Amino acid sequence: MYQVNFSEQSMSELNQLDIEVQMPLIEKFTGLTQFELDHPKEELGRFERGGRTYYRLRAGEFRIYFEKRGDTLYSHYILHQHSLADFIFRFKLPYKEETLVEQHQSFWKYLESLTK
Repeated sequence: MYQVNFSEQSMSELNQLDIEVQMPLIEKFTGLTQFELDHPKEELGRFERGGRTYYRLRAGEFRIYFEKRGDTLYSHYILHQHSLADFIFRFKLPYKEETLVEQHQSFWKYLESLTK
């Protein structure tokens, strides 16, 4: 069993979820084994970026992007499936915190208002 740490973004996302959604998500993440990390299957993917190995865990409607740091799993991002941020990170496009702002509904309303 690994120690688990969460980034600010990950904690913020978790805090917005109901406890009934949080618990299975955290349980799935904390229950990962070394064998699963070494032999990823359907729900777990592995990729290289900038010389580091990242993992993507599918947990219900969410995706947890993390890396293994010694005996710790460090969650960089928890993103909703089919979101712009998930797409950007999954396809290894440059990702900035500003992308999270773009997901907010008010951002899209603002863009629509510019065209009127």
